[in-house]
Amino acid sequence: MNRLLYESSVAYKGYLIIPFVFGKVDDYEIYSYKLLAEVGHKSRFHGSENPAAMYSNTVTNIVDIAKEHIDLNMDFVSQGDFFQSRYVYRHNLIIVYQRNSRCYYDHYAPDSLTNIAAPKLFSSPYECLNWVQQGLDGRKRA
Repeated sequence: MNRLLYESSVAYKGYLIIPFVFGKVDDYEIYSYKLLAEVGHKSRFHGSENPAAMYSNTVTNIVDIAKEHIDLNMDFVSQGDFFQSRYVYRHNLIIVYQRNSRCYYDHYAPDSLTNIAAPKLFSSPYECLNWVQQGLDGRKRA
C-alpha cells in the first residue's frame, strides 16, 4: 500500500475518510480508502480498509463511495466534529482534541492507522502541535 493521503481526508458523520492509491492499471491510479471513527474501536469500521469493497479512479469518487457506505451502515451517532483539528505534517496525521481544559493528540504515520501518540498532556493545541513537530523534525535528522 502506498502512503495514506491524509491531505485529501474528509470528515463525515463521525468518521475520517482517508483515501490512498490502491494500485495502478495502465498508468491510471485506482483509489481505495480507510476509515477512522471518532468513537474508536467501538465502531466496527474503525481502522477498516474499504468496507464498501468498491474502488475508483479519482479521490472525489472514492470519498463519495465511502460517504454512501457510511450513510447506509452507520453504527453510531456523531457527537460533533472530532476530526476538526487535524493537521498533516511530513505526511503524518495529527488529530488534536481538548477535554476538561487539557489537550491530547492522536498521531498516525504515513502508512498505518496505528496511533503512535505518546501519552502526554498539553495545556494548549499550540503546545501539542509544537511538541509533535519537534519530535518529527528530530526523528528526521537522526
